Amino acid sequence: MAKYKQECIFGIRAVMEAIQQEKEIDKVMLRQGSRGDLFQQLFTLIRQREIPFQFVPEEAFKAFADRNHQGVLAEIAPVPYRDFEEVLDEVEMKGRVPFVLILDRVTDVRNFGAIVRSAECAGVDAVVIPNRNSAKISSDALKTSAGALYHVPVCRVQNLKKVVRELKFQRGVRVYAATEKAEKCYTAVDLTVPVAVVLGSEDKGIDEELLNVVTDRVKIPQRGQIDSLNVSAAAAVMMFEVVRQRMAMEK
Repeated sequence: MAKYKQECIFGIRAVMEAIQQEKEIDKVMLRQGSRGDLFQQLFTLIRQREIPFQFVPEEAFKAFADRNHQGVLAEIAPVPYRDFEEVLDEVEMKGRVPFVLILDRVTDVRNFGAIVRSAECAGVDAVVIPNRNSAKISSDALKTSAGALYHVPVCRVQNLKKVVRELKFQRGVRVYAATEKAEKCYTAVDLTVPVAVVLGSEDKGIDEELLNVVTDRVKIPQRGQIDSLNVSAAAAVMMFEVVRQRMAMEK
C-alpha cells in the first residue's frame, strides 16, 4: 500500500456508499475493462458528482490482492475541502479584506504543500484549485505544508474561470495573474484591496483562457539566466508583497 498513503476505500458498493454519504473523495481508480450493471451504476454516480476518476491497468491493483477491491479504489482526502462561496462569506462576515490564492495546474504535491505553508504564514483566506490537473491534499502535501493544510481552507472547484468572474463581478475582488507575459511589475499594483493572486505550473504556466478573464497581469522581475522561478517561490514573493503593502497601510 506504499503508493496510497492516505485512507482508501475498496469495492464497488463501499465506494458507492461513501459517495452517497458525501465522503471527501480525492479520486476513484477504476480497473480498465470493468463491466457489469453495478459497476455502471458506480460510474454514473461518479460522473454525476463530478468526482475525479482514472482508469488504470490490472497491475495497479496487485498491491491490494488481499482486499476485495473488485477493481475499484477510492482515495479519501485526509483534510476536507471547503466550499468556496462559504469560505468567502465567512471572510466577509469577519470584516476581513479578502486574500485568495488560485493555483492553475500546479500538480507537484511538494510545491503545493510548500505554497500552502507560505499561504498560512501570509494570512491567505483560501487556496483555490481545479478539480482536475492539480495536486491534492495527500499525506505528502500535509507533510510538506508542515501542517498548514489543517489551517488554510482549500477549495476545489470545477471551473477556475467561473471563480475569477465571481470574484471580480460579484465580490469586488481584483484578480492578478503572475506571469512572465506581463509588462507591469507586481509591486506596481494595489494589493491592499480585496485581492486574488493566480499562479500557474512551471511548465505550462496559466491557461490562456484564464489569463483573459483576470483583472490584470503582473510579473516578478528577474536578472538571472534561468527564465522562471519555482512556483512555490513565486507564490511566496507574491503573497508577501500583499503582506508588505497591507502592513505599510496599517502604520
